[in-house]
Amino acid sequence: MKNTDKQLYSTLKERGLLYQCTNEEKFKELLESGKPITLYEGTDPTMDSLHIGHCVPYCILRRFQQAGHKVLLLMGGATASIGDPSGKSELRKMLSYDELNKNIEKIKKSLSIFLDFDGDNPAEIVNNADWFKNLSYIDFMREVGVHFNVNKMLSNEIYANRINEGGLTFFEMGYMPMQAYDFVHLNKSHGCTLQYGGADQWGNIVAGVELQRKLNYANGTDVELIGATNPLLLTPEGKKMGKTEKGAIWLDKDKISAYDFYQGIYQTPDACVQMMFALFTDIPMEEVKALVKEDIVKAKKKMSYEITKFVRGEADANVAQEMSENLFTYGGDNAPVFELPVVPGIFVSLCNILVETKLCSSKREARQMIESGAVYINGQKITDPFYTIDIDKDMDNEMSFLLRKGKKSFVKVVLK
Repeated sequence: MKNTDKQLYSTLKERGLLYQCTNEEKFKELLESGKPITLYEGTDPTMDSLHIGHCVPYCILRRFQQAGHKVLLLMGGATASIGDPSGKSELRKMLSYDELNKNIEKIKKSLSIFLDFDGDNPAEIVNNADWFKNLSYIDFMREVGVHFNVNKMLSNEIYANRINEGGLTFFEMGYMPMQAYDFVHLNKSHGCTLQYGGADQWGNIVAGVELQRKLNYANGTDVELIGATNPLLLTPEGKKMGKTEKGAIWLDKDKISAYDFYQGIYQTPDACVQMMFALFTDIPMEEVKALVKEDIVKAKKKMSYEITKFVRGEADANVAQEMSENLFTYGGDNAPVFELPVVPGIFVSLCNILVETKLCSSKREARQMIESGAVYINGQKITDPFYTIDIDKDMDNEMSFLLRKGKKSFVKVVLK
């Protein structure tokens, strides 16, 4: 592999992307050596998609890959069958192996936004189910379990909520040893020496580093693993970013319109704007800080556009920005409102709505407008002239939607 970008460490520090590290001096030394390292980040595929809050580590792995380092993405096919107890007050739903495998396949598509899986230095996906399926319970306990002190584990923050609820199971206690073993295994199989993850994973990450130290002592080896975390993207209320009042800001285009994605990003609390720029863009931090200080509204508009362009592409970013600006200029809170009486389970013709809202003078014009690509529902272009709205399904419990014809004709349709 080629030499790496020696400025990565200073970039991570400047952008506030390094929060904790088990050995920062060694970490800095490795990144400034010009030699590539192998690192990984683990994801438990408990859902079939990712929202913007899941992507903080991938933004950082993207920088490592671009700097010339080898990136591994661990899909926790085994650990997800248990579920990470970190921050949870109840036992996670147990998924079948078929469900987990389907989720992994779908998540891979989203990850390609951040990482290159081709080329000279491709990111690689590994699944811990591949090594745990061949490891017997007795062998695992003899090799790994013997190095874990239960009292120390229970004092770890990741189990705090479950302990307070009085429901921590032995099943969940196995999560930390398993994740720790992942790190040790990847070092043996891929030469991986660094694990990067969110700050809420600090206890699990440190467990892997300490497990290797104990194995060094037991086996007479001298392997040093390094763990590092990024700060969590939290709202002022202490909640993880990634969701708004309208729901999650999904990466998959079939789960959210360009407009709703843009608006979801725009709703980022002011205190989080700088970190969103640091993560999802390459704009110099001096420029970001000046923009945030000078005009937070302008900063949030730029942030929303840049992140939408990065995740969904420039075309979607332009559409979402144009629609948002038109709403601000021509609609906003003063957009005309049309009350639509509906009956649950009934499909409503879009052509009829266009006529009833006076956006079109006839069904013929409505069909022509739809076929020409001039009609949008919540920023999503509709081109089927026979399109019908399933109130129960399409509206996703929302009581209104924005209907647009062309660039400047808007009506807020309120369901009654």
